[in-house]
Amino acid sequence: METSLDETETSGMNRREFLKATIAAGVVAGLSRGAWAAQEQGGMPYRTLGRTGEKISAIGLGGYHIGQPKAEQESIRIIRSAIDRGMNFMDNCWDYNDGESEIRMGKALRDGYRQRAFLMTKVDGRTKESAHKQLEESLRRLQTDHLDLWQFHEIIRMEDPDRIFAPGGALEAAQEAKQAGKIRYIGFTGHKDPLIHLRMLQIAVDHKFRFDAVQMPLNVMDAHFRSFQHQVLPVLLKEEIGVLGMKPMGGGVILKSQTVTPIDCLHYALNLPTSTVITGIDSMKILDQAFEAARTFKPMSQEQVSALLSHTAEAAASGKYELFKTASRFDGTAHNPQWLG
Repeated sequence: METSLDETETSGMNRREFLKATIAAGVVAGLSRGAWAAQEQGGMPYRTLGRTGEKISAIGLGGYHIGQPKAEQESIRIIRSAIDRGMNFMDNCWDYNDGESEIRMGKALRDGYRQRAFLMTKVDGRTKESAHKQLEESLRRLQTDHLDLWQFHEIIRMEDPDRIFAPGGALEAAQEAKQAGKIRYIGFTGHKDPLIHLRMLQIAVDHKFRFDAVQMPLNVMDAHFRSFQHQVLPVLLKEEIGVLGMKPMGGGVILKSQTVTPIDCLHYALNLPTSTVITGIDSMKILDQAFEAARTFKPMSQEQVSALLSHTAEAAASGKYELFKTASRFDGTAHNPQWLG
């Protein structure tokens, strides 16, 4: 699918309408029940990635945690088992575990597994030169000639969109890579503040460009504090941009509140109109947990949603369990500014 907007499309979502969509409904209305699992494989529901038409697993395998097991072969076993059982969305990033996450995933995707995966990785570079260099490194580590989705990583500063869309910025590298067949779709990620996501989307509109996917935190506590669900999700749905939910358990921190279980967290995120929910998986036990959440998921009633939100409201109010929003420990590019280029 094309990622640029022609003049008609641009006028269809001008600045006024964009802001109107942003301010609209605080809680996204539920989709029709038939939209939740039009297809499935091995008990894993598949959903559509925005307007691309791509079918991806409702739960995706997170790239950071796959680099955590001490034994490389354990990571490879987890990835291949996930794909064999129907989880085809593979998340990764150029900087995860100093490249080890991509290296392990590349080895796991040999022997025909690459053709069965929807492969995404992320780039930290903000300049054309640095982004191009990181892309080539990612392709080499992942042992592939193309990515299904390449995303600008950690859009966590108000100036990030300006750098990416500037002359000589990372977007130029992405557009050239797409023309060369090295990437198929373009997206961005971030975890800090919904206003930064909205600015990235608006600057894209100003440049007559439309993203294919956007990744952001969507969980039982986000709804109460600096909410991506309330502020960004309606815009993505309106523009048919793929919704990649992440941090359903906040890196495990949300579970420390003792207000919800892992299955609660995954079910809540699955109940939102996400294309996929990316979750960290560092053991076969956690992989089984993800498949159990997919197997047992049924669209939740408003009463069920309200009950979960009421359980988490007090704990979520100050953001202390969403440290990716309120602290710097998750901000890899802040600790390593040289990655930005």
